[in-house]
Amino acid sequence: MRTLARRSRGTGPLALVAALLGLLLLLAPAASAAGGLSDASAALKKGKVYVDPAMTDRFSQAQADALTKKIDKADKPIFIAVVPDSPAYGKETVVTDLRTLVGIDGVYGVWRGDGFLAKADKGAMAAGVAQRISGAVARADGGDIDATLNDFVDQAAPQTKGEGVNHSTSIAWVVIPVVLVALAGAGVFLLFRRAKKRKEEQARAELEQVRRVVDEDITAFGEELDRLDFDPAAADADDAQRTDYTHALDAYEKSKRLMEEAKRPDDVKQVTEAIEDGRFALATLSARRDKRPLPERRPPCFMDPRHGPSVKDVDWAPAGGSARSVPVCQADADRVAAGLDPAVRTVDTEYGPQPYWNAGPAYAPYAGGYYSSFGGGLLPGLLVGTMLGSMMSTPAYASPMMDGDHGYQDQYEGGDYTGADFNAGDFSGGDFTSGGDFSGGGDFGGGGDW
Repeated sequence: MRTLARRSRGTGPLALVAALLGLLLLLAPAASAAGGLSDASAALKKGKVYVDPAMTDRFSQAQADALTKKIDKADKPIFIAVVPDSPAYGKETVVTDLRTLVGIDGVYGVWRGDGFLAKADKGAMAAGVAQRISGAVARADGGDIDATLNDFVDQAAPQTKGEGVNHSTSIAWVVIPVVLVALAGAGVFLLFRRAKKRKEEQARAELEQVRRVVDEDITAFGEELDRLDFDPAAADADDAQRTDYTHALDAYEKSKRLMEEAKRPDDVKQVTEAIEDGRFALATLSARRDKRPLPERRPPCFMDPRHGPSVKDVDWAPAGGSARSVPVCQADADRVAAGLDPAVRTVDTEYGPQPYWNAGPAYAPYAGGYYSSFGGGLLPGLLVGTMLGSMMSTPAYASPMMDGDHGYQDQYEGGDYTGADFNAGDFSGGDFTSGGDFSGGGDFGGGGDW
C-alpha cells in the first residue's frame, strides 16, 4: 500500500508537467498566428511600422525598422502597415479600422496582399492627395513593397501636417539652456555665423543658377506676346480679347518684377506661377481671335513649361524611370506617339545638361510654381523616381493644406489624438466602405477621388 501511495504521489507532478506541456503545444499554433488589427494598432500607436507575421517573408523586420526610422526623422503622423490578404484585415475597412483603433489624426498607408492604399484625415493632408501619391508610387514601383512604401513616405512627408507619434518637446527644456550658455562663447558664435554665411552663399548660388533658366522663360513669354501682334485698339478686337491681353501683359510684367526682387530660390515659385497664368491667358486670347473653342485650364507641358498649357496626357518614362502619365503639348504628344524623344527642357549643371527634374533642389520652386494651381499631389506623382521628386520637402513646393476652395482644414491638425471621434466620410474626402478595393499592382479602385 505504501509503495502504491508513493507512486501516486510521484506521478502527480509528472502528470501536471505533462498537462502543461500539452497546453503549451495547443497554444503554440495560436502564438505563431499572432497578428490582426489589435497588434497592428498597438504597434502603430508606438510609431512603429507594423508587419504581420505572415508578411515577413516579403517585407523583413530590418526593412520595417529602416522605414520606421525614416518616419521618425520626418516627424510626421504617418502610419504604415503591411498585412496579408486575409479576412482578419477587411478589404474595404482595414484602413478605417486602423485609423479608429489608433485614434490619431494622420496619414495611413496599408499594403494588403498585393495592393497598396493610403488615406488621410483632412487635418493631416489635403483631400485626395494621399490616394494620388499612393497610386503613383505603387504603379511606378511595380509590386516592390519596400520601394513603394519608401517612395510613399518620401513624397507624403513634405505634405503631411502635424507632428509624429514620437515627437517630444521635453528635450527642449534641457537643450535650450545649454545652447544659450554655449552661444555666450565667442567660438560657438563664430561657428554659427560661419554656418549662416555658408547657407546664405549656397542660397545665392542656387538662385543665380535658377535665375538664368527663369529669365529664359520670361524672355520666351515676352516673345510670345510680341508674336501675337495684338492691337487692343483694332476694330476687330472685343472686350474679352482685351481682357485676356491685359491679363497676359500684367503677368509678364509681374514675372519680371518678382524675379528682380527674388532673394532666395523659394521666391522663384511666384515667378513661374505668374508665367503659367499669363501663358494660359495668351492661349485663351489666341483661341478667341481664331474663333476656336476656349482651351481647358490644364497644367503646362511637363517636358518643357515654355511649350505652354498641355492638351492631353500621355504615358511616358524618363531615362531610367518607370512609365507614368504626364501632361504634354500637342507637339510632344506627336513625338511620343511616333516613338521619338520629346523636346525636354534641359538646364546646365556641374554634370552637364540635365532635364530640369534632375538638376537639383534649386529647381523645386521652379517646377512647383508651374504646377501649384493643379493640386498638391500632381507634381510628386509626375516626379516619382527622379532627383527632384525626392527633394520636394522645401517650402517652395509644400502647399498649404487646403480643402478645395474652403480654406484650411478642419479643427484637428495631424498628430492630434481624436480616438474614434472622427468623420470617416472626411477621411480623404469620401465613403470608405464604397471607395474601391485593393487590386493587383497597387491601383486602388481605379484611381477615383474618394
